[in-house]
Amino acid sequence: MTDRPTLVNLSEVTEREIVDGFFGKMIHTATMTMAYWSVNKDALLPEHQHPHEQVLNLLEGEFELQVQGKTHHLMPGSVFVIPGNVPHSGRAITPCRILDVFQPTRDDYR
Repeated sequence: MTDRPTLVNLSEVTEREIVDGFFGKMIHTATMTMAYWSVNKDALLPEHQHPHEQVLNLLEGEFELQVQGKTHHLMPGSVFVIPGNVPHSGRAITPCRILDVFQPTRDDYR
């Protein structure tokens, strides 16, 4: 992406499977990454952490998120802020659509 105003059409962004069952379309700006996920039912997100602040927006479905050993049941409209370097994992109870916003930019998702 550039530092100029830019229109992106998600239908033109290539989807990639980042973790088994997690298919993402990534949009990068100068300072953040937005990941639009389609997640298969029962897909598992192994525990991990990263230096990026993450804001998880559950758009559709049910998702079980574990953060620092505590389980959170997310429903559509749930927004969960995960500070950088905090361990977390998850499981899609149903098929899900999730928008994750990361700051700073996730170069590993380019």
